[in-house]
Amino acid sequence: MPTLATTVDGLKLPNPFIIGSGPPGTNLSVINRAFKEGWGGVIAKTVSLDASKVINVSPRYSKLHALSGEVIGWENIELISDRPFHLWIDEFKRCKDGQPKGALIASIMEEYNKDAWIEIVQRCEAAGVDAFELNFSCPHGLPERKMGAAMGQDPEILEVVCGWVKSATSKPVWAKMTPNITHIEEPSRAALRGGATGISAINTIRSVTGVNLDTLRPEPTVEGYTTPGGYSSKAVKPIALRMVMEIATMIRAEFPGRTLSGLGGIETGEDAAQFILLGSDTVQVCTGVMKFGYECVKPMQDQLLAFMAKHKFETLADFKGRSLDYFTTHADLVKRQAERKAAQKAATASKVVKSDGEWSGDEFVKQSDALSRG
Repeated sequence: MPTLATTVDGLKLPNPFIIGSGPPGTNLSVINRAFKEGWGGVIAKTVSLDASKVINVSPRYSKLHALSGEVIGWENIELISDRPFHLWIDEFKRCKDGQPKGALIASIMEEYNKDAWIEIVQRCEAAGVDAFELNFSCPHGLPERKMGAAMGQDPEILEVVCGWVKSATSKPVWAKMTPNITHIEEPSRAALRGGATGISAINTIRSVTGVNLDTLRPEPTVEGYTTPGGYSSKAVKPIALRMVMEIATMIRAEFPGRTLSGLGGIETGEDAAQFILLGSDTVQVCTGVMKFGYECVKPMQDQLLAFMAKHKFETLADFKGRSLDYFTTHADLVKRQAERKAAQKAATASKVVKSDGEWSGDEFVKQSDALSRG
């Protein structure tokens, strides 16, 4: 009987489905709801020591619809948590008191300041959080403070900051990567060198969803204006899978034992299976929860279990990274295809009759055709 239970970086999880940092983890009430519905873990919305500069606007979402009306793309210009840090510390404590077995992960973001990073880590750890996710990847908001993706695009800074955080805690530390970069392996490698125990990938893709053809204003429109935001939902899944594959390949070769949490457009158990096949230990869902509600975790678990039963996999480890071996270079694809065609031609040639005694009544038409081609 297959099981979804897994242990990742010492975190004992009933299943690999984790709430991704964002609105679904924006306060204690919704975090508790997630645990009640059976999520394997929750990553709270990103917090910082000083929330006074975090001011959200409305509207801050824009959706891309398929012809069927289904939402396939979702842009947001939402910032990190605007709630005071002391409230978060209180809620972290209360959450762990009420959900002692639930894996509560603090998403944190700070400027390039060692004292700030160490302070936020130590205060969150004292409140009882089980692990940390370092937000190096928010594509919008606070770039003037060199936070989020502005920091995550610089491997040297990443390595230093991960070192600061790791020196301040014994808890697992995941570095969340920005996809808004050419080679995602480079910052991921730097984060792991700095001491991160794992990587999360990907965050949202910097985007403009569209322009309203009546008003001529780009969306989401705030007082007639907008700013590029972060793109998520199922439309980003192919990009996320590619980047997860690249990171997993690098981890396998250079940092065996380090972990990977995959995210980007996951809405079904089959989606989750693909991320795990490409090397993910856990999978995160954020926009999917905003589309379907916290209860979506139940069908996703059932679908993943059905996939495992079909292939006779007992645990997630049985198929983690199983599809990585099937990636190669284009030159190798050309070579493999040429070899296959050559072998096929040789097999066909061997079937051509060479004397009258080799003719077969069952293969008469095929043998005649082969002789017509010389």
